[in-house]
Amino acid sequence: MPLTEKELLERDAKRDIGAELLQSIRQMKAGNRGRVHYASISSVTEARHKVGLSQAQFAALLGVSKRTLQDWEQGRREPSGAAKSLLKIAKKRPDVLREIFS
Repeated sequence: MPLTEKELLERDAKRDIGAELLQSIRQMKAGNRGRVHYASISSVTEARHKVGLSQAQFAALLGVSKRTLQDWEQGRREPSGAAKSLLKIAKKRPDVLREIFS
C-alpha cells in the first residue's frame, strides 16, 4: 500500500540524503553493485545496426513501414520470406546493402 503524503514527509524528514549518496559512492568504488541485467537485441535490430541506419531509413530500404520494422525488432511479428533474405544480407554483408541502396 502506498504511503500517504504525511507519511512520506515524515520519512523524508528523517533522511540524510548526503550520507546516503556518500554511502552509495563508497559501495560503487568497492565494487558492490546490484544485479546487472543484459538486454538481448533481436536479429532484425542487429542487422539494422550493422548497416548503420535509423529505423525510418532501414524500413524505407526494406520497403516496409517503420511500425512494421518496430514490430519485427520487438518480436511482435516475423518478417516475410523476402524480408528475411534481405535481413540475412544486411547481417552478413552490410556494405553490399549500403552500396546497392545508396
